[in-house]
Amino acid sequence: MFASRTVLLSLGQNAQCLSLRNRIAEVLQRAMAPKRPLASLANSQFLLKRPATPNCSPIRCYAKGKDKKKEKGKTKVTVNENQLAEVINVGSLRSLMEKALLQMEDDFVKHLSLRSTTGAIESVPVNLDGNEHTMQELAQIVRKNPKTIVMNFATFPQAIPAALKALSKSGMNLNPQQDGTTLFIPVPKVTKEHREQLAKNAKQLFVKCKDSVRDVQLKFIKQLKKQDRISEDLARSVEQQIIAIADQFIANAEATLNKKQAELLGEK
Repeated sequence: MFASRTVLLSLGQNAQCLSLRNRIAEVLQRAMAPKRPLASLANSQFLLKRPATPNCSPIRCYAKGKDKKKEKGKTKVTVNENQLAEVINVGSLRSLMEKALLQMEDDFVKHLSLRSTTGAIESVPVNLDGNEHTMQELAQIVRKNPKTIVMNFATFPQAIPAALKALSKSGMNLNPQQDGTTLFIPVPKVTKEHREQLAKNAKQLFVKCKDSVRDVQLKFIKQLKKQDRISEDLARSVEQQIIAIADQFIANAEATLNKKQAELLGEK
């Protein structure tokens, strides 16, 4: 600072040095001036103004939703009877599956009646001494009146315990009363609980039928895989057709089940 003042004094007052002297004085004045705070600098007219940001509404980006899962429907298989006949016994296949379906329908008639009948009780299986018998083989069964069924075991009195056990497992909601060698069975009232129990029994009979059909399916597929004279493509095609036939029988059985359950539950 003292050196700068010395320079100014040495220049003197001549006109030639006046302009240089003024410039040096201006530079010194600016250097000695206090610095302005940043807040004031922000409002300085010498600062360049940043262009205003246009008023644009923000764009919201949504993640794309996952596509809805397509229903995994089974591929429809066309059954070629002629092709099947060259490899398996189609008649036997259908006959065994049909037998399982008919058995279920027969069980529906015998065991799923809203009103207990002598016919339903006659067909109840009884396990006696390791052998299976029907109830009518062991007792004389008659309907005494609309509300009572009588079973006379005078010929096979030793079968009464097994008969009682079979009746309790029949699912017909029976409550037999024993008097010597005779059983008196009150015909149960048709209650909501009784209807629901019969509907459950129908489902159990359907599952039994379904399992029987699948057993037949598995049996013929095993026979198919033991054949070496057919090509791999033909074996795969025949296997799919066997499964398709089994699926059709099971679908028919399920339709019969739905109809029976609607009847038992009193649905239209």
